[in-house]
Amino acid sequence: MDRKAWIAITLSALGLIGYFYYFGVLHKPPPRPVPPAAQATATPIPAATVSAATPTTASPVEQAVISARSESIANNDTEYVFSNDKGGIDKAILGRHIGENNQAVALNSGSSLPIGAIGFQTAVPLGGFEMTTDRSTGVVTFTKTEDDGLQITKRFTVPAEDAPKDQLYTVRLDVEFKNTGAKVTNRPGYFVSTGGAAAIHPNDMPYYTRFDWFHDGSFSKIDVNWFPASMVPLTGIQWSPAKPLYSESKEKTAWAAVTSQYFCTIVDNPADRGTGVWATRYETNRSDKAHVFGIQGGLNMPGFSLQPNEVSTETFTIYTGPKELSRLRKMGDQQERVLDFGIFGIISEFLLWAMTALHGVLFNSYAAAIIALTLIIKTMLWPIQNKATNEMRKMSLLTPKMTELREKYKDDPQKMNEETMKLYREYGVNPFSGCLPMLIQIPIFFGFYTMLGGAIELRNSSFLWVADLSQPDTIAHVLGFPINILPIVMAGTMVWQMIITPKTGDAMQQRIFYFMPIIFLVFCYNYASGLALYWTTQNIFSIVQLYVTRNKPLPVLEKKSVIAKREAAAVSKKKKKRP
Repeated sequence: MDRKAWIAITLSALGLIGYFYYFGVLHKPPPRPVPPAAQATATPIPAATVSAATPTTASPVEQAVISARSESIANNDTEYVFSNDKGGIDKAILGRHIGENNQAVALNSGSSLPIGAIGFQTAVPLGGFEMTTDRSTGVVTFTKTEDDGLQITKRFTVPAEDAPKDQLYTVRLDVEFKNTGAKVTNRPGYFVSTGGAAAIHPNDMPYYTRFDWFHDGSFSKIDVNWFPASMVPLTGIQWSPAKPLYSESKEKTAWAAVTSQYFCTIVDNPADRGTGVWATRYETNRSDKAHVFGIQGGLNMPGFSLQPNEVSTETFTIYTGPKELSRLRKMGDQQERVLDFGIFGIISEFLLWAMTALHGVLFNSYAAAIIALTLIIKTMLWPIQNKATNEMRKMSLLTPKMTELREKYKDDPQKMNEETMKLYREYGVNPFSGCLPMLIQIPIFFGFYTMLGGAIELRNSSFLWVADLSQPDTIAHVLGFPINILPIVMAGTMVWQMIITPKTGDAMQQRIFYFMPIIFLVFCYNYASGLALYWTTQNIFSIVQLYVTRNKPLPVLEKKSVIAKREAAAVSKKKKKRP
């Protein structure tokens, strides 16, 4: 490796360390200050204990209109906490999924906008609903009558404990408008709230906190970073102003959703009568007391005109749960798009299916399933890798000739390239053969990258020192910098593989390989440790394969013309021996 390559790699490594130090330490979100009064009186209530006896807070004005209270209905999987004033689901507590401080994950816990709230003005939910609960049927009903006689009734139906498995995490919402007045009642439109979503774990990536929606076969999304002002890097100059509201109007909008890295809330209108969506950003308080932003929004519905005693009803399906591919796919309307696997979606879905199948059939361990899946993929790619290694060994034999060409045509780069390609053709060597296995593995890597970044199956799945395969395997911090073992081991195995790989005469290709450990370290360092486990496993497999190939005799380097003459002579000799 020449001096320039070493300088580039050193600068890249320093840049990586500086990046994590700058954004992980200097720019770590500051803790939210707690008012002195709150410090003295506030006693947090565990999410799992919220019940009808736990009232929600309300301002004196709201209390003058209606007494604020909450009711909870639970089945085997989820506890739904309803609030009466704005008439919706305050939070959905997922009993099967554990979050911070060993508490059950509570969706929408930081948003002031209940799931299923409605309003006639963008982002302004109606209040003043009365609530009745029928626990025997799992139906919670909210009613309100406006000044012009429009009676609004919302019925939430919670799945029973013995409901089919594909109905878990799903609530039915029926919204009924009835004109009880003597005159025609008009409304230009209304929205149904999705509630909000925010990062649950301190290591959750902010770009997973998104607002997604689906209209007329098209999927759209924005993440929580869409709202702040955009700045020109390193200048402090504002590129675009802050945007407080995201709003789009599209006919045939089927559903709107808010998502975090592993969970989502989807409001679906089976009739696809939505007319658009809106979303805003809000600030919430996580367990580590950092400033964390969430995203909330709503699904817009068309307006209506009701004659006296006329009734209009619309039905919605609300999903509040994990982003499980198979479950969401069964719900229809392509709701599985909230996983957002991107351009490698087909590969990601296949890898997820294969990993889940191996986990269920053979191992009951997702770490073992990832290792086994990696070995299967590498075994299938063995012939390609083996051929590429042999080609690289042949190229290494051309090194003396390549050196002569460089010396001979050092003042004429164009002529040197022409002679180099001629040399490759004469000896039948493909200079890019060593890149082929890497090019094949790149889509697989990114398939794993997107799949493991949102695979709910990996949450709380452990492996050796790794407590959670969906999070980085941090064992300590040095000056605020996280020490993650698996990505470091992964980079080390890449360097080892690079050292024992036969060197070719292509200097540019060698430089690309020198940068690969740094590039992959950046990709994997603060990502799900399951990804580093996959890439480390495949590196070790490749190293074993290289040692096996290295022990074989060196290939014979001959010109194609010589090989052709020998083959022609062999064919001629066979013909002469025939009677």
